[in-house]
Amino acid sequence: MYSYTAKLRDEDIHVKPRQFVGGVAIGIILFGQTGYALPPGSVENATTFKYPVYYRAIAAASVESVVSARLDAQVLEQLIKAGREMQDQGCRAIVGACGYFANYLPEVTRHLDVPCFFSSLMQVPMILQSMRPGKKVGVICADGRVLTSAPVLRNCGVSDPASIVIAGAEVLPDMKKILEGAGHYNPLRLEKGLVGLANDLVREHPEIGAVLLECTLFPTHAHAVQESVKLPVFDFSTLIDWVYSGVVRRSFCGYI
Repeated sequence: MYSYTAKLRDEDIHVKPRQFVGGVAIGIILFGQTGYALPPGSVENATTFKYPVYYRAIAAASVESVVSARLDAQVLEQLIKAGREMQDQGCRAIVGACGYFANYLPEVTRHLDVPCFFSSLMQVPMILQSMRPGKKVGVICADGRVLTSAPVLRNCGVSDPASIVIAGAEVLPDMKKILEGAGHYNPLRLEKGLVGLANDLVREHPEIGAVLLECTLFPTHAHAVQESVKLPVFDFSTLIDWVYSGVVRRSFCGYI
């Protein structure tokens, strides 16, 4: 792993046989069929990040095939293939742009040499450990009907489902458009709906000490949610920024 700094090392640098791009530490696997717009803040929008990311869409992945309790053999095969391609391009970590890709996490990691972070829910165990006993994480997800029946939670290290409180955004009219692949939705209406869900969740469950937004579109609205509930709010953007800070370390500059 060669890193350019202010002082170059006196040694040759090498390119991998199939590598044609450099400087993309984070690889992000996308749905091949979205059916929804991708605003700044969403994982699918490159302007969300302060560093380059490498995108790869897989044809088999869609809301219908991934946001589900069942596993799709084509999705798994294409996830592994995309992950290997990203390794070839120098990606140091791979993200799945849907929290439900975590259904496939154990199988995919067996075939890759770099770490995979397939759901924002992977932050839940760390958040729980940061709070006093009895505190819970409020989770607002794309489809709560699926989350409790799929292996996502277990694969993300959430061993005790009672440690989280789930609210499904599928009840919101604009989230229904997204899940149905309408190709359009109103971001302001979605934001108001998410803020309402968060407020209801915290009011009904005062033991909630932090909120986690599961969907890749929800970071766009994280600031509004936090302004309303006055709690720490985590999402895919906080996960990916944390991962990047670990796989691309910077040298420190200052004075004593």
